[in-house]
Amino acid sequence: MRAVALLSGGLDSTVATWAASREYEIALALTFDYGQRAAARECQAALAICAQLGCPHHLVKLQWLGKLGHSALTDLSQSLPEPEIELMGEAALSEQTSQAVWGPNRNGVFVNIAAAFCEALDCQLVVVGFNTEEAAQFPDNSAAFLAATNRALELSTQTRVEVISPTINLTKCEIVELGMRLGAPLAAIWSCYDGGQEHCMRCESCLRLRKALNVAGLWDEWQRRRDDTADGVMP
Repeated sequence: MRAVALLSGGLDSTVATWAASREYEIALALTFDYGQRAAARECQAALAICAQLGCPHHLVKLQWLGKLGHSALTDLSQSLPEPEIELMGEAALSEQTSQAVWGPNRNGVFVNIAAAFCEALDCQLVVVGFNTEEAAQFPDNSAAFLAATNRALELSTQTRVEVISPTINLTKCEIVELGMRLGAPLAAIWSCYDGGQEHCMRCESCLRLRKALNVAGLWDEWQRRRDDTADGVMP
């Protein structure tokens, strides 16, 4: 079977795509530029990952999407949330930070665009990188969203495109461990909400990555691989 992958260049989408490639042909990877701060870095990461995977890449520009709502990811007048890592997972904090970075129907838009590419390219699957941690915060990362989307796609696509997520039942730590086992290019990922030269390690996305790497005992290994990649040495 052939698949179109949603590849932001972050941890979850990279590992999900890498895992899916063991079973399916990744015919195309899509990255979206909706005016987010990290758009250039995400695209750079996705291109590097596609080069290692050996699949074509396409950048979809959705500038209008970033202009809807007031997400700190796209509105530079707002500050990105920088929660304390010790407080990660607390309900009140999760609600606050999720509201700050929410984009209206973002994953719904992404999945439907990918489904259109699937029909055009004679692909049967859309691969996404959902996970249990963010599903608690973002309902459009959940198993319920996946099931509802697939019911809708049965009617909105002639070929009954299906969305799958190899990471949907995994925590961030388990995703890191799976990525390492599969040899996914984790040194190439960009998981920061910001678009600087390095991961800021202060935003929520960075903190989730760091916590997962620490719990998995792989923080030092990840840093070493990134240093090797920066020096032109493939890890």
